[in-house]
Amino acid sequence: MNFAMVIRGAAIGAVTLLAVGVEEAGATDRKASLTRQMVEDIKAGKMELEGDHAAVNELIIKRNIPITYSYIAVLMRTPNAFGEGPACVVCHGSGDPSVSYRGLDLSTCEGINKGSTEPPARKLFTPGKGAKKELLGRMLRNNRMPLGVRFNVPTDSPPILSIRQWIADGAKDDAHFKKDILPLFATANTFAANTPACTECHMSNQEPPSFHELDLSSYKGIMLGADSVAKGVANATKVVIPGKPDESGLMQHLVENRMPPGIEPSSDRDHPNTQLLLRWIEQGARCD
Repeated sequence: MNFAMVIRGAAIGAVTLLAVGVEEAGATDRKASLTRQMVEDIKAGKMELEGDHAAVNELIIKRNIPITYSYIAVLMRTPNAFGEGPACVVCHGSGDPSVSYRGLDLSTCEGINKGSTEPPARKLFTPGKGAKKELLGRMLRNNRMPLGVRFNVPTDSPPILSIRQWIADGAKDDAHFKKDILPLFATANTFAANTPACTECHMSNQEPPSFHELDLSSYKGIMLGADSVAKGVANATKVVIPGKPDESGLMQHLVENRMPPGIEPSSDRDHPNTQLLLRWIEQGARCD
């Protein structure tokens, strides 16, 4: 779906129809409709409509237009809605785990809000809150690591289980960490065949050369987390939360496959439809 082309056409039409009216409108009328606001912003050079992202951001996100469930329902039934792949409901169309992966029903608003029903049951998000870092947001935006690992690679390999247990035990900087855990990040093919060592891409707290300023070459770097320069040390994104492996970004990236299955790692993580789905959640994930 080319949002930019559609919205640019609508914007041009709106300018043509309303420009004269806006010029003649009194001060009390100028706070009126979204269309009038758009026309004024375009005339003032405040809007950039090149590309799908800009169109969605400028005309929908910034103006907090309500996203209705009717649009979300279409997304769940549309192939390639979030990137190349099948429609979500093909794999997640029922709360019955015998016919739907994880017993996740994305065919209804109630099912989306309920989340997966197969034990351990998990909610996908919290209505009314930002969902980028919650389960649904992560599954649509975050690539599984190491980059390029295949969808069918097991998530319970000995190295992954070792890291999980280390975090669960408090993520200590002890002899076990130095001997058994830290080398896992510096060794190619540790988590899957034909994959680089984690430290090939994450070797310092500076970007470049290290993606997201994440250093997996030392205990200090791991515990500092990501984006410590961009956000400041106090606000760095923690990738390890001692005692809580499921809440630790490091584990999430090792075991959570991005959706739809088989999507290319280079696919846009902030696809316009992803932005709209996340905004629907922020607005309360209403079913009406």
